[in-house]
Amino acid sequence: MAVISADTRDRIKRLVSDVLEVESDEMTDTSRFVEDHDADSMRLIEILSSLELNLKVTIPQSELPRMVNLSGVYDVVGEIRP
Repeated sequence: MAVISADTRDRIKRLVSDVLEVESDEMTDTSRFVEDHDADSMRLIEILSSLELNLKVTIPQSELPRMVNLSGVYDVVGEIRP
């Protein structure tokens, strides 16, 4: 598991909650985007695109299956960011 700063975690949580149109305090690190927040495949792609644009990273679409919740997103971003 890669370590990312608390600031980056907060930023990621805000980006994801904006895409999913939920309040950030309604999301936990383990709440699942599809099951708990009614995300569909288009929303998942929007999350990936928003992260890439705002964090200046490139995330392969092959990582999407790992990005089912914030914890998974933190892991993927932590592994990609220098």
